[in-house]
Amino acid sequence: MPVDLASADLPSEPGVYLFKTAQGRVLYVGKATRLNERIRSYFAANPDRVMIPELVERADDIECIVTQTPQAALVLERQLIREHMPRFNSMLKDGKSFPYLAMTNEDYPRIMYTRHPPKSSEQWGPFPNAGAAKQVMQLLRRQFGIRDCKELLPQGCLSMHIGLCAGPCINGDGYDDRVKAVRRVLNGDAAPLLEELVASMEAASEAEAFETAAQHRDMIRAVRATTSQHVVSSKVYRDCDAIGFEAEGDLAALVVLHADDGMVQGQEAWPAIHRGDIGETVSMFIAEHYAHRTPPRLLLSPVPLFDGLQSWLDERRGSAVEVRTPQRGDLENLATLARQNASIQLQRMVNKSSGSLEQRAADDGAKALGMASLDHIVCFDMAQLLGDERVGASVVMRNGRPAKDEYRKYVVKGEAMDDLRMMKEVVVRWAKRQDEWPDLLLIDGGETHLATIRQALEEHGWQDRFPLAALAKREETIFRTEMEPLVLDRTGRVLVHARDEAHRFVNSFHRRRRSRSRLADPLEEVDGLGAKKLQTLLRHFGGRKGIEHASESELTTVPGIGPALASRIHAALH
Repeated sequence: MPVDLASADLPSEPGVYLFKTAQGRVLYVGKATRLNERIRSYFAANPDRVMIPELVERADDIECIVTQTPQAALVLERQLIREHMPRFNSMLKDGKSFPYLAMTNEDYPRIMYTRHPPKSSEQWGPFPNAGAAKQVMQLLRRQFGIRDCKELLPQGCLSMHIGLCAGPCINGDGYDDRVKAVRRVLNGDAAPLLEELVASMEAASEAEAFETAAQHRDMIRAVRATTSQHVVSSKVYRDCDAIGFEAEGDLAALVVLHADDGMVQGQEAWPAIHRGDIGETVSMFIAEHYAHRTPPRLLLSPVPLFDGLQSWLDERRGSAVEVRTPQRGDLENLATLARQNASIQLQRMVNKSSGSLEQRAADDGAKALGMASLDHIVCFDMAQLLGDERVGASVVMRNGRPAKDEYRKYVVKGEAMDDLRMMKEVVVRWAKRQDEWPDLLLIDGGETHLATIRQALEEHGWQDRFPLAALAKREETIFRTEMEPLVLDRTGRVLVHARDEAHRFVNSFHRRRRSRSRLADPLEEVDGLGAKKLQTLLRHFGGRKGIEHASESELTTVPGIGPALASRIHAALH
């Protein structure tokens, strides 16, 4: 039974509330400075979020956990979302944390690539581009000899012997200077290292060592991707983060541009599941983003923040964090830049989420036909030669890609000699064995084929189970019931590919069948002629030619071959 406001008797204290089903499944986790006031908004006549009516309809109970402060509620909310992954909550799509580069505070510091850096270490990151961060750590170790082993060994380690470590465990002279140089690089002063890499790349290119030059080029890219890059500048940019947000459906992109010392020094981007409330998604992201780093002095947010988040940011920083939604000036330019970058990142995510080129071809085909999806296509084709070896085949396309383990071959069992009736038999045999209906059943042919198969489906009550279409080779025209014929362009390439694949598969099957029938021994089909009697025949007549030239009476002279069997052997050979 859906929950109602009367049953949700919550206190006017800060805390976390959970919408749950009768089976105990958590549907939504939220936080509030005053629980009772926040819950009341879910039962308003005109709720401010699209998902609220469905959430209230599905929930059977509302539980709460009271906390001492709104800041504690914020932390608890994040933990509960991670634990329960509620369906109606916005959340980061990548559940894992991002990697850091860290330098320990030991006498001889070691460099680490880790998602959970030690609290006492000096940290850089997190880095959304994990591959680039790994490359930079390897480069720094090779260039500066910073150790990465967990303990100092008196005899040295393998890294020292292969030139990846300066060996402070044996001789620590000059190691502090190496550490300072690495800190400078990771703090953004990578110009000397980049100049050295560029020089090495150019030298390798001039020597026509192109593979080495390509490795240096990739290293340059990694350093630039990992360290700070100056994008735009302004005198007002001092310890400032600008958050950009864009969404399409339930997919959102969030970008953080960090500015300091008058320059925008780089960006980080994250995908998120968006439930329709920008304020909730942005607030969730801010709580997650600054849980493991110090918030900036100035934060530019696209929307006002939720209850308790401002004071939590102040607590995390140890001083006041100014949160603004600028409308003009340099700060508005920075906010616009963050929004534009979020839009770009979102488009990249949409393209990536649509999958490969094959998936996009399936999506394009669905759009061309006005269908929701074409992720599952089954296509039929038939083959015969003057009634010889009448066969059919079906191929399956999953997400625009051939699913070859689902291909099927059929030998026509009926007496039909025309393609229409043969295809009717094969499609019916296929449909009787299906547990899953496709998004589209496609047949190779025109309007006549479409009408014939449609009639067969109606006879068995399958006409409304899945759409049916026929694709004619002439101008690549697709026919559908009660619809105008459609000439396909490149957006229908997934359908043409399915038809061509079915044609290839059935013809290959047909050729193998015909080749096998030509190579078959006619004597193997004679009833009563087993292997032993065949060997006796071969020995008696000196080979197969002798058997072919023997008359029926001569065949009966062989032990075990009677008149009836001799007659069958002679008939099979002649």
